[in-house]
Amino acid sequence: MKPVIVAEKPSQAKAYADAFKTTKRDGYIEIAPNPIFPEGAYITWGIGHLVELREPKAYDPKWAKWSLAALPILPASYQFQVARGKAQQFGVIKKLIKQTDTVINACDVDREGSNIFYSIYYQTGAKGKTIKRLWINSLEVDEVRKGFQELRDNRQDLLLYEEARARQISDWLVGMNGSRLYSLLLQAKGIREVFAIGRVQTPTVFLIYQREKEIEAFVPEPFYEIEGIFDAEKGRYKGKAKLKSKERKEAEELLSKHGISGKADGTVTSVKTTEKRTPPPQLHSLSTLQAAANRKWKYSPSKVLSVMQGLYEKKLVSYPRTDAQHITTSEFAYLANQVEAYQQLIGNPFPIASKAPKKRFVDNAKVQEHYAIIPTKTLPTARKLESLARDERNLYEEVLRTTLAMFHRDYRYAETKVTTNVNGLEFFTTGKTELEQGWKELFPAARDAKQEPSLPELREQEAVKSEVAVKEGMTTPPKPYTEGQLIAMMKTCGKFVDDVEDTEILKEIEGLGTEATRSGIIETIKRHEYITVNKNIVSITGKGRILCQAIEGNLLSSPSMTAKWETYLKKIGNGEGSSEVFLTTIGKFIQKLLDEVPAQMQKNGLPEEMAMPGSKEEIALCPTCKKGMIVSSKGYYNCTEYANGCKQSFPAVFLKKRLTAKQIEYLCTKGKTPVLKGFVSKNGKKFNAKLLLEEGKIKMEF
Repeated sequence: MKPVIVAEKPSQAKAYADAFKTTKRDGYIEIAPNPIFPEGAYITWGIGHLVELREPKAYDPKWAKWSLAALPILPASYQFQVARGKAQQFGVIKKLIKQTDTVINACDVDREGSNIFYSIYYQTGAKGKTIKRLWINSLEVDEVRKGFQELRDNRQDLLLYEEARARQISDWLVGMNGSRLYSLLLQAKGIREVFAIGRVQTPTVFLIYQREKEIEAFVPEPFYEIEGIFDAEKGRYKGKAKLKSKERKEAEELLSKHGISGKADGTVTSVKTTEKRTPPPQLHSLSTLQAAANRKWKYSPSKVLSVMQGLYEKKLVSYPRTDAQHITTSEFAYLANQVEAYQQLIGNPFPIASKAPKKRFVDNAKVQEHYAIIPTKTLPTARKLESLARDERNLYEEVLRTTLAMFHRDYRYAETKVTTNVNGLEFFTTGKTELEQGWKELFPAARDAKQEPSLPELREQEAVKSEVAVKEGMTTPPKPYTEGQLIAMMKTCGKFVDDVEDTEILKEIEGLGTEATRSGIIETIKRHEYITVNKNIVSITGKGRILCQAIEGNLLSSPSMTAKWETYLKKIGNGEGSSEVFLTTIGKFIQKLLDEVPAQMQKNGLPEEMAMPGSKEEIALCPTCKKGMIVSSKGYYNCTEYANGCKQSFPAVFLKKRLTAKQIEYLCTKGKTPVLKGFVSKNGKKFNAKLLLEEGKIKMEF
């Protein structure tokens, strides 16, 4: 009998088909007999998740209506159904599987790939089939053929499926119960919104809320330092005394103690230069690539994953949903063999420092299912490179340059530390001189980053003229997250947890979500209108605030809870845990929510009557039309008469400073604000100014 190969989606099926001689059929592809499949084979595909959990009302009619009295929703067993609109393709797969004795799971090689395959397989009702697993990291023809020649058994696959199914059901239970519970309790207070709750998404929203609260609560404070400007024989340089005080008086007393008032003679007492090296960066995992692409091009994490999936299907990069930053000796061998050819692709040849594998990049022990994202053996032609869209080219080159850096020299620089003595008061200066760009020449944009100042040539015991003064600075608030930083925050949120044991768990499982799901979680919380992203800056919405005020102090706000669940899920995947035990624990957690949340919301100070989310809170009468009210809405402050032609609006962020509702109220009612601190000019300089409103436009007064 011809084996049936089940791919996750049509593009993946086509990539497999490219490795063989095939004929296209309706809903599947037929492989002609060949040395790997002597009788031929059939390739068919899902369209992602063909099979899903049934709605609550399918279990019990009382769960059709949202009601607190009907909770909890805890079915005795779980039922699945073919997803709406996907019955035809499911029918094709079912027919092919029923006719064969061997089925090959060729879905993505991760937890969800196992889930997609087995949920389809079990829904067909098939029994007694031999199931094999295709496990590859590249869709290149030779890798596909090799993978089909070396199929694995399905023991690990079944464990991954059990883990994924437990994850799917637990997320469904938390979502169905938590969303109804919070939505109904908040609706009773007057907020006509649906509040979606999720095991991973809810603590993620809460961490963003915490950052915004820190920013809002921040009060800038002045601090005082003593700075010296020194004129030496070969040029000028600056230095600072070891003092950072909240009181100007303390700085002035120190100067007085040393008899310094303005200009004075000084002596260079120490000049120490050490050579330092920075090794090439580690290879990319999905999250490091998402962070780099967001920093360089403002790409959202979901866009990076989507583009990388496309490059993977074009056979240009290895499997992108990886959390590894190492490769094995096998991948290193082909990279080292083709390194000169890869150099030609970016038009940046350089002498190879070494073709010996280094532990920083090559470590078989640190590679489990997948290795780091690297270019495949396939070298694209000039025409193929030119045909790539700009974002594809940017990301392909980022992966290529990071991989090539492994063969380059270290970045070398000299760091000089200078001590200058003025009347017994020491001033310290650090300067940096680039000695060799090394791997940094592969990343031209990075070289433009702000460098430490270079120093004039100085010698010990050299006399210098100095001008010393007290300098005032202001403390700055924490910065809001960018979308790229959200990925890093989710991955490292252990640092936000007080409990040492919880911190270790979060560190071990790498925070909230998985490498493959984090970008999807961010898209989900955007879709639920808990956050907005404007010019790459993430902000909590009024709706998001209300959710966070409601869950504060509850386990749903804690990354620790989802981390502990993820730890146990991994145990299921390793064969050390039981999905029954896990789901029983989830059931107890849901009952605890039902028992405690109403009192918890009261304890959190949520009033009996609440207004709609702050996104529509009226701030002031519109200064232009004098009819509508200015309200906050998704990155802007707009007039409620917008639909009737009033175009008055204010940006939520102006010259990199977030404008508060109070500041907008000043503009609307008084025509100007007090002096505001923290604007940033185009050349990156910070400054303070008043904002004025003239003919509906914001102007500045210095």
